[in-house]
Amino acid sequence: MSEPVLAVSGLRKHFVLTAGLFAAVGTVRAVEDVSFEIRSGETLGLVGESGSGKTTVGRCVTRLIDPTAGRITLNGADITRLSRSRLREMRRHMHVVFQDPYSSLDPRMSIGDIVAGPLRHHGIASGGELRRRVDAMLEAVGMRAGIRDRFPHQLSGGQRQRVAIARALILEPNLLVADEPLSALDASVQASIINLLLDLQARMGFACLYITHDLSAAKVLCDRIAVMYLGRIVEVAANEQLFAAPRHPYTQALLSAVLTPDPSAQQARRRIVLEGDIPSPVEPPSGCVFHTRCPVAIARCAVDEPALVDHLGDGHVAACHLIGPRGEAPDILAGAQP
Repeated sequence: MSEPVLAVSGLRKHFVLTAGLFAAVGTVRAVEDVSFEIRSGETLGLVGESGSGKTTVGRCVTRLIDPTAGRITLNGADITRLSRSRLREMRRHMHVVFQDPYSSLDPRMSIGDIVAGPLRHHGIASGGELRRRVDAMLEAVGMRAGIRDRFPHQLSGGQRQRVAIARALILEPNLLVADEPLSALDASVQASIINLLLDLQARMGFACLYITHDLSAAKVLCDRIAVMYLGRIVEVAANEQLFAAPRHPYTQALLSAVLTPDPSAQQARRRIVLEGDIPSPVEPPSGCVFHTRCPVAIARCAVDEPALVDHLGDGHVAACHLIGPRGEAPDILAGAQP
């Protein structure tokens, strides 16, 4: 098997809360002991509720913020503690598409200059060659080359996101981090962006970390899915495995809220309604971090933190004390609401 494009091991990110200039009053444990790998041509979905730590993982992976602990390797090179100059070189191989395509584009720059930015920054192309590569990339994302002289405010939301994708892929990076790239778009536009990302990945072969709260989009885009809760990964599985047989109670609750296009099937489904909110990452619960909201939690769950276990050796791992030795998921549908 080929070496992973991205390998993350034991990643932690803590933010110190201060009162005034120097007094530390607490620590936000945004990410705790997160590990995963992504290979060339593969998309890993990172899903969970708001506040679960998904975006913080993405920002650590791309070194937009420094991790507190852990190891991040890109193309086999450790980028966890690189100097600014060395990191600048490595940024050629990874890029980010952000949630809001308007705020992530400089309104004073033309579309051509925005897409050309990475080429100029790394001194890769200039003059006619630069223009040719920009026009080719715009066409690759479904935009006419003539749009290069327009400005972001003259484009629709979907067009702006296509420009952001063009800028991210102009250097043909090995890794693309897409952080909620659909959430600011109309539903009618989301499908076209999903199809675009699938087409571009098939042609260019980049690895993708896709961060989202939308499980419906993750089901279409992702090869594997990692579920996060309160800074921790609680389940990882291949797409089909996760949707067909989720093992962690939190994953089961998330999937029960996904709408189906069949009205009769939707009406017959049971929804798992979790009580309360995600606990504060300043004071996370002991034991299993999900036990305060889990409808089937037992006394052990409040004391012992469960490890991610591959019960069947099929790559489907989950962190729950109540999963049986053959991967039998706990039954939390008994008290579910219609």
